[in-house]
Amino acid sequence: MQLAEIKTEIVPAGTEAADNVLLELGIDGWSILEDAIAKRAWIVGVFATPAEARRCWTELVPLLQEAAVECLGESVVRDLGDRDWKDSYKAHFKAWQFGRLHWVPEWERATYRIPSDEVVLWLDPGLAFGTGNHETTRLCVERLVTFAESHPEARVIDAGCGSGILALSASLLGYRDVVGFDNDPEAVRVSEENAALNQMAGRVKFYEGDLITGLAGRQGDIVMANILADVLVRFARELLAAVAPGGTLVLSGILAQERDKVRDAFAAAAPGWAVDSRIMGEWCDVQLVRPAL
Repeated sequence: MQLAEIKTEIVPAGTEAADNVLLELGIDGWSILEDAIAKRAWIVGVFATPAEARRCWTELVPLLQEAAVECLGESVVRDLGDRDWKDSYKAHFKAWQFGRLHWVPEWERATYRIPSDEVVLWLDPGLAFGTGNHETTRLCVERLVTFAESHPEARVIDAGCGSGILALSASLLGYRDVVGFDNDPEAVRVSEENAALNQMAGRVKFYEGDLITGLAGRQGDIVMANILADVLVRFARELLAAVAPGGTLVLSGILAQERDKVRDAFAAAAPGWAVDSRIMGEWCDVQLVRPAL
């Protein structure tokens, strides 16, 4: 099948805002490509014809401008077949490791070697919603790996699970009770596809919900929320209430320049909680630990 790809480079700091535009508005045909090592990012669309690709890009541009997403250079359109479309992603997604957890592209399954005491999550960009090649996701994964060494029985909640890769990573690391939810039913579907890709169907409970309904009646020992900073602040009360005594809240999706705003808002809402933060590139996380009873 002949297809047309349109590709535009954007400022890496705009990836979260661009992704939010695409997901919240339910715009089909688009994906975000990110290379955290090279610090570059692209919006890529795949459509039936070059004319449709250009038309859809023209419709998308004002929405990106409204979200302050800055484009670099002109869009490039090229013809490609279905096989070429999947192959075009391979240049941007590489295997990486933190601790005993490996994230590896599906096409390297036959050749990638994993030590016997380590675990792997296979990722397929053709399933969309990203493969975690971004600082915001890596910050969360590093926290998960570190916690697993001392808290393997912790209950984990992935709030705004997207592709489900954080929740699935938690399950691979040995956490016994892991759930993930998203307000987009397509994200829940893709999360379940990623679980099946890794022979993990049913190991993580994925369900539809927002930061009110998804957290209602639940508490976790580790609660992760890799979401936009403004959304995190708006739902600070709900996120904090979902953390069990002695538990940890990990917030990501935060630009480094927004760190003080998020950290101060949560510290004010949770007096007595220990607060920590790390920066990776242009992004950061904020971690809060609830006092034990």
